[in-house]
Amino acid sequence: MNFTLFVTALLTGVGFVAVVTILATLLSPRSFNPQKEEPYECGIPTRGRSWMQFRVGYYLFAILFLMFDVETMFLFPWAVVMRSLGPAGLFSVLFFLFILILGLAYAWRKGALKWH
Repeated sequence: MNFTLFVTALLTGVGFVAVVTILATLLSPRSFNPQKEEPYECGIPTRGRSWMQFRVGYYLFAILFLMFDVETMFLFPWAVVMRSLGPAGLFSVLFFLFILILGLAYAWRKGALKWH
């Protein structure tokens, strides 16, 4: 019974996505313009090659941003149920924040947050 329900829900979802994708392709307006084929660079036309190397610092900065973005995502559910967790929940989230602050201090000391 549960497997049949799962397969039915899965096929319904896949079918719905397929139908909506086909309808969007058939009904959407089309505009053929050479500018639409160019890569978008903040409204500025590209000059030279689009493929260039970036310093590893940019990637490190992005990873740090994602780390703290995900940290915020973990803190929201904790804040919702904070009262029911009691002191153990408080200490666990403080430990979580302590580890993140150590990571931020390490990145700061290594100069990963300098944008130059």
